[in-house]
Order: sequence, then structure tokens, then C-alpha cells
Amino acid sequence: MLDSKIKSQIQTAYSQFLKSKSLKPRYGQKLMIAEVAKSLGGITLDGEGKRESGQHLCAVEAGTGTGKTVAYLLAVLPIAKALKKRVVISTATIALQEQVVMKDLPDIIRHSGLEFQFRLAKGRSRYLCMTKLDRILSDVEDLALFSLNEDFNGNITDGDDGIYQVMMDSLSSGDWDGDKDAWPEEIAPLTWQRVTTDHRQCTGRKCGFVNQCAFFKARDELDSADCVVANHDLVLADLALGGGAILPAPQNTLYIFDEGHHLPGKALNHFAQNTRYKGSIRWLGQSEGHCTEIAKSMADANYFLQLFKPLEAMLKKVRSRLEENLHVIEYLAAEVDRTQHTPRLRFEHGVVPESLSSLASMLYDGFFDLENILEKLNKELSILLDDDYPCVPKIDIEMTHGVIGSWLSRAQANASLWRSYSDAPKERQSSKLPPIARWVTLHEFNEAYDFELVSSPILAAATLRDSLWDQCCGALVTSATLTALGTFERFDYRAGTGKDCVYLQVPSPFDYANNAVLSVPSFAVEANNVVAHTESVVEAVQKIIDVDAGSLVLFSSRKQMFEVHESLPREFADLISMQGVESKQALLKKHRERIDQNLGSIIFGLASFSEGVDLPGAYCTHVIIAKLPFSVPDDPQEAALAEWIESQGGNSFMQISVPDASMRLIQAAGRLLRSESDTGKVTILDKRILTKRYGRALIDALPPFKRDLS
Repeated sequence: MLDSKIKSQIQTAYSQFLKSKSLKPRYGQKLMIAEVAKSLGGITLDGEGKRESGQHLCAVEAGTGTGKTVAYLLAVLPIAKALKKRVVISTATIALQEQVVMKDLPDIIRHSGLEFQFRLAKGRSRYLCMTKLDRILSDVEDLALFSLNEDFNGNITDGDDGIYQVMMDSLSSGDWDGDKDAWPEEIAPLTWQRVTTDHRQCTGRKCGFVNQCAFFKARDELDSADCVVANHDLVLADLALGGGAILPAPQNTLYIFDEGHHLPGKALNHFAQNTRYKGSIRWLGQSEGHCTEIAKSMADANYFLQLFKPLEAMLKKVRSRLEENLHVIEYLAAEVDRTQHTPRLRFEHGVVPESLSSLASMLYDGFFDLENILEKLNKELSILLDDDYPCVPKIDIEMTHGVIGSWLSRAQANASLWRSYSDAPKERQSSKLPPIARWVTLHEFNEAYDFELVSSPILAAATLRDSLWDQCCGALVTSATLTALGTFERFDYRAGTGKDCVYLQVPSPFDYANNAVLSVPSFAVEANNVVAHTESVVEAVQKIIDVDAGSLVLFSSRKQMFEVHESLPREFADLISMQGVESKQALLKKHRERIDQNLGSIIFGLASFSEGVDLPGAYCTHVIIAKLPFSVPDDPQEAALAEWIESQGGNSFMQISVPDASMRLIQAAGRLLRSESDTGKVTILDKRILTKRYGRALIDALPPFKRDLS
């Protein structure tokens, strides 16, 4: 039960916030504050500070305009302080992360009377590695040992060399702190890759530059923060390391997952395993060739050399196994339809052929042995780094540590992938547990090609339940789109929040019935008739779009989008900015500039424009949805999930495809009204929403627009 003192503190903070900003209370915002406070405020702790109450999860769908960020901050921060826990806010996009840090949290401190410290948390890859930058700018002959690092590829151009010198000068003058996001210009991926690091290559507190390290300075600041702003990937990475390695430990944390509908998908990608077959052969071969250089640089470290001695032979052994069995992969991949947008071969029910399973078992053994050798070398290098008077110059130890750490990461990734392929998937299939999806993707570039083998779970529910929901002190998941077909079943199925979670839909303050119309024109065609549907879309956009206004046309197919564009008259096509032709940022900027000049502008976009695109007022008065957004049928994870549901006697179309389409349709329609004063129209050009039995459910799940259904 929510403590009366905390309840009073939350109410006072909200009243003061509204008064200070001359705002009126919003019904949905008040409702969200009350429910979050009630749910998380009931958490009780034992004598050791561990959660002992079962009610600690809350999922809130809050539509655009609710003010959910203010709601969850005002509700959760006082509760966390009373429990002596810390808050981790996790977002899916950099844009929202920056908004929370730069605007929302300072706003709460300024206007609510609440006192707390907050910090932004980012992974190592967002920060400069001083060791790497120093080595690049030092006069080391050919950078021989440094170039063994897998991230250090390609020659450093004069332009890059100039950028690195400017970076060093900016660091020395204090004009830059080493944070990539604070650099005034965009940095090319390879240019940045050479001067950043990961946890395997980083020597941590043993590094000679630790006092100047931007990453560790930022990390140390997290210790004093009551509230840490991170992202879903960083939270998942921390949980994979056991929790508490980067962020506060789960048992000491109240999590807030904003844009929480992304969390299950992020978890699937995070726990997927993959390797490129020929790429691994090349890496092993290159590593063999560099063993002599490493041994030379570490010549006076006798015990290290003893451990190092079998490495070259092991690298060669694993490489030979890969080379000798390349034909197994080539034979299987011969069945791949290379005309597909992404040519791949998916193994039904995750069951791989006996030839591949046997090969996987052999390769797992080889990479496991290689991993053990590299792990021992990595530990020995750590010991040498701790020595005040090492037998080898510390700079050589640090360089070797980075190389061995990089190799260890690749060996571990390969071992995990091949172990998955050598598992007995038929045993898993016979159980009630969902199978692992496995597939091979063919990558072609010029005359060369490679085979990427992937292994991925198809549901993140169990992983999130075990590593997050059961471990944390409490958690709130929120988004404008958590429900599908009006229920939280889809989210629970994928995220594993379960019956102990409190679910709430908060109404939007928008007047949908009076400010917007949902239309399905009489001339709309069912999209499963591909040719006729494309022709009808070409005619429709010319007929229904106001060329003097701002419009957004959303496609489910890149191919159809280009076909429609090519079929339009030149004078009409000139009004269109199309995704893929220019960057998303440039496209949106050009669109806004045209509208500001009282010129018409039309955006043609795909799925990424159905979410996170904010075009208020005149920037978008008409959203046109060309086709109901069903999943691409060849997505291997979704195909494996559908296959498993069917094998269990379910109906994958109604259980997965329709709910997924419902959520995407809501997101697409949500691009129209972005403020309470916005008006406009949503048009759907796929008649299946009227003719198919699932259509009514899709319509009913949409906001209560005024209907104009032919």
C-alpha cells in the first residue's frame, strides 16, 4: 500500500510543477501518476533491503499528449528515494534519451521541488580510447602490433590523421571530453572505430590513461546519481554481465522502460548469435600470421610465452577445419533463392541437417579450445598489468591485451554459435518450449560472397523474466503503443511480464472524433492483389492528396513505394521526398522547410516513418497508409515463431500476424495528431480492412476517429 507520506509528496510535487509552469492538470497524466504510484509504492523490503512483495511491475500505455514522462518521473522518484533505491530510465532512441536528460529531468528539478542527481549512461563505444588515439599519433613503426586489432583495419589517410590530431588538441585544451556525441561533426564509422574500444580490449583501471578516460569519468559519476538515463541495449548488456557491472544492480533499481514496446525485440537481437563463415577463416589466417610479432613484443614474459606457444597451432587447426568443410555450407546454400531481397535459408523448427550439426559439434570443440587458450592469455596479461615493475614494457602489454581481448571476443562468439547449432533441436522441439530459430544468410559483394550463420531465440519472455523482472526491485514499462487489438496480451506474450504486472491504458487528451477522420475510399483495392493494388495507389495519391499541404504516405514494401513513385506524373513526383534517396534527417528538414514556405510537400516512407516521426500542425495533415502493415513473410524469427505456434495447434495469423499489424497500424495512424490543436485525415488504401473478418478488430483498436468507411 502506498505510504501516505510518499503519496503527499507526489501530490505536492505535481501541484507545484503545474503551478510553476502555468499548466492545467491532464486527466490521463493524473491517472498514470496514481496507478504507477499505487503499484510501485506497494513494494516492501526485507531486513537486507531485498524486495519481498510480489507486486512490483506496471505497464502503462499512454497515448500521445498524455505527458507520460512527467507522470512517471513524479511518481517513481519519490518512491525510489523512500526505498533507498536508484532509478534507471531506459529509452529505445537517442532522441528520447537526450530529451529526458536535456529537458525533462531539469524541468522536474526546476519546477517540482524534488531534489535528486541524474546522469546519462552510455557504453564504451560512445567514448574515445586514449590509448588507441595516443598510439595512432605516436611514431611507432608501421603501428605493427596495434594493427593486429580487428577494429584497426584500412590505412589511415591524411584526412583521418588530421582528425585524430584535432581530437588530441581538443582534449588537451578541454574543449572536448572524449564523448563521440559531443564532437561537433559527424565522424565516419571506421575513423571512430579505430579510437574506441570494448570491454574485452579495455584494460580498465590498469590503463595508463585511466585518469583522462572519458568513459571511466562518466562511469564514476554514475555512483552519485539517484537517476541514471540509459538505453535498452545498455540495460540488456548489463544484465548479460550479471547486472550491476555497468548500471546499478537490478535488486537496487526501479526501472522505467520508455518506448517499452521495443524491449522484447531488442532482447531477441541482443541474445542472438552469429558468425560469418569465410570471415572467420580470414580472421584466423590473419591471426596466425601475427603470432610471431606478438611473441617478439612479449619476449621477456616467460610464463606468457609458455601459454602462448600452442596458440598458433590452434588457430591453424580451427581454420583448417573451417576450410575443409566449406563445402557443407556451400551445398546447403545452393538452395537459396538469390533473387530475394535478403537471400537466406531458414531451417524449419530450428532443426539443422545432420551434416551441419556434425560440423557444428566439431567446430564448437575447436573454438572452445581456442577460447580457453585466449582466456588464459588474457588473465596473464591482466596480472602483468598489475605488476609495478613488469618484465615487458607496459605499453607492449597494453597493446597485446587489446589484440588478445579482440580475438577472445570472436572466439567466444563463434563457440556460442556453433554450440547452438550442435545442440539437439529435436529434443527442444518435443518439449513445450519454443525452439531456437536458425538460418544462413548469403552475403554477396562484387564477385565475393560469405555465409552468415545465425541462431536466435524467437521469444524473449523467459530471458526477460529470469534476468530482469524477477531480479529487479520494481519496473514500469510505458509507451504510446503497448496494446494490440485493445489488450496487453501481445506484449505479455513477448516480454513475459505475467499476471503479477498491473496493466493500464491511459486515454489520450486528443479529440479524435472532432479533429480527425479515418477514411477507406470506395476505390480502394485489396492489397493481396499486388498489381491492381499498386495501380490503385498510383491513382489514389493523385486524387486524394492536397498538393498544397503536408502529407505522409506510408508503405509496407520498398518495391511498391518505388513503383508508385516511378508511375506518377513528373510534376507530382517532384513534390515527393522519398526514403532511401536521402537521409531521414535531411528528408524531414526539407519537408518542414517547404511547409514553412507555404509550399506543398509529400513524404514517401517505410516502417521507420510510422514511429518516432513528429510532424505537428501543418507539417502533416494527411496520413495515407498504402497497405495493412503485416510482417514480411520471410523474416526468420517471425517465421519460426509462426511455425511453432502452428505446431502447437494454434493459429499464427490470428495470434501473431493480426496483433502485430494492429500495433503497427496504430503507430502509423498516430503520425497524424501530435498536439491537441492538430486536425487532419488518415486514409487506408487497403480494402481488406473492410472485407476481411479481422478488419473490424483492426478498426476498433484504432483511436476513435470520425469514420468515413465506404
